[in-house]
Amino acid sequence: MYLFLAFLMVPIIEIALFIQVGGAIGMWPTLAIVVLTAVLGTWLVKTQGRMAMGQLRSSFQQLSDPAEPLAHGAMILVAGALLLTPGFFTDAVGFALLMPPVRLAVYRHLRARVTVAQFQMGPGSMQGRHYPGTAGRPDDVIDGDYEDVTPSDRRGGPSGWVDGPR
Repeated sequence: MYLFLAFLMVPIIEIALFIQVGGAIGMWPTLAIVVLTAVLGTWLVKTQGRMAMGQLRSSFQQLSDPAEPLAHGAMILVAGALLLTPGFFTDAVGFALLMPPVRLAVYRHLRARVTVAQFQMGPGSMQGRHYPGTAGRPDDVIDGDYEDVTPSDRRGGPSGWVDGPR
């Protein structure tokens, strides 16, 4: 239901804002602002995205929980999509998501509403796992069968697909 309302209300808000801003400053300045925010937003998304990727790499190197850098990266991606969408409302929301304090507040709000059942990473994360019939750890030997499929009419030369050594 919320998604339906968003798809219904966002275009109505954008059209109303275009009419208001266009009536106040004119059509060409309005279009210039829309293009300028798209260009500026693209540059900001690029720089913020690089910082988020650096934080994600750092969390992987330190074997710490990557949830926050991943959430920041996802919010930067959404901000980029909103900034490339023409409109003043979507630009305002996109620019807000590019601000780290806003992203942190959104992350904390979402983290309070989501329950993580289990998270394991790094050495020793496989300890305590139960594998059937192995007393808690996987076997080092995998049992298997094989069949020799060497052709019996081998002539000793190349296969015909290649010329062979010369």
